[in-house]
Amino acid sequence: MQHVIRHFPTAAAGLTLALCGSLCLAQAPAHAPAPPVVKEGKTIKISEHVYVIPDEKAPMVPNVGIIVGTKGTLIYDPGMGLESGQIVLREAQKVSRGPEIYIVNSHFHPEHTTGEMAFPANAKIIRAKAQQLDIEEMGIKWVQTFASRSPVIADVLKGFTAFRAPAEFFDREKTLDLGGVRVRIMLLGPGHTRGDTIAFVEEDRVLFSGDLVMKSLFPAFATPQSSGRAWLTSLDLLDKFQARAVIGAHYPLSDASVIGEYRDYLKTLQARVAELKKQGKSSDDTAVQVRGEFQKKYPDWAQPIRIHPAATVFYKESDG
Repeated sequence: MQHVIRHFPTAAAGLTLALCGSLCLAQAPAHAPAPPVVKEGKTIKISEHVYVIPDEKAPMVPNVGIIVGTKGTLIYDPGMGLESGQIVLREAQKVSRGPEIYIVNSHFHPEHTTGEMAFPANAKIIRAKAQQLDIEEMGIKWVQTFASRSPVIADVLKGFTAFRAPAEFFDREKTLDLGGVRVRIMLLGPGHTRGDTIAFVEEDRVLFSGDLVMKSLFPAFATPQSSGRAWLTSLDLLDKFQARAVIGAHYPLSDASVIGEYRDYLKTLQARVAELKKQGKSSDDTAVQVRGEFQKKYPDWAQPIRIHPAATVFYKESDG
């Protein structure tokens, strides 16, 4: 299939597996969904060294990053299951210039990790230690939960029985030299998950932000470790990159203004939750009320169901 290249214009228990299952399912249409597989032949070039396979808002499909240097190629989020991984590998081979292959995951959820099964044994996974903890404690349970949703998803995940062992762990940050381009890989969790990992392509000023920043999509507090305060701190750190382009884990590609949009939402929600808590409202009553309020404030954002767990986290963290 012909390779498409075009340039991107500048421009607690209640939060564990069962809850995020409903959050992720909220993307799916009522009718039988298409298999959540990365689309072949849709790769776009957004800068000198960076290509993206957009998710096109498909449920349980990530925006896949392909970062190319003279020595090697880095894949950021290889999709879900064998077929997605095979497609990502073929797309990467069209543009790769060096023999090395690296894989980095934004976090441990199956649509961001399990495509690794398609990659050759010499592909090197680089993973934050905190993300490895997520995998060890919750990884296979999430794979099983995703597979239980429908025969279509089960088929996509067929054959995946274990996460690959990384070639290298890091604590907070690692810089990877791909040859002519350097990628800063940083652990910024706990936000969406404990192991949230971003990648910043220095020469191109392109930021892969994972679920920490996404365009027109409410953020999901998806694990027991998720923290609103930590999420806001992560946004401050992301601002310092002064990125030209920001690619969230899902939904449209954007620019650095999306970081401010997430900050404004989270800080306003945090303040409103604290206010209602001081008035004596319970956590659940507060969450129900702010969901209605903020759904009206952000009518164009998808998955307003995610407001409820975000409010629950902020309620727990509030001193009110």
